[in-house]
Amino acid sequence: MGINSESDVSATLTIGPTTEGMVRVYVEADGVELPMDFFPEEALEIAEELRQAAAAAGAAADAAAGKGARKAQGGAKAGKKAGGDAPERRGGGAGSGRQPGGRRRPGDR
Repeated sequence: MGINSESDVSATLTIGPTTEGMVRVYVEADGVELPMDFFPEEALEIAEELRQAAAAAGAAADAAAGKGARKAQGGAKAGKKAGGDAPERRGGGAGSGRQPGGRRRPGDR
């Protein structure tokens, strides 16, 4: 499943601080519980990636709305193709210090 693939899976997303000074992203879906802990600096990086992705998605939606209006008027193609610009975030990569699934222990650095 890729970033642009649709899914009928519904999940609950909870984000908050832990008592150990970490930021926990907690996902629960279909009986699966996935807690991911991040250092505050990492959480800020993720927040910036979310902000950038939201801005790109908004621009793509605006371009698609404008493209539909131009097509109706017989105009030229407009807008940039969406997708591929957002960085992919995965835990456990080389040098990340994360356990598989993105989790870090409070003592890890």
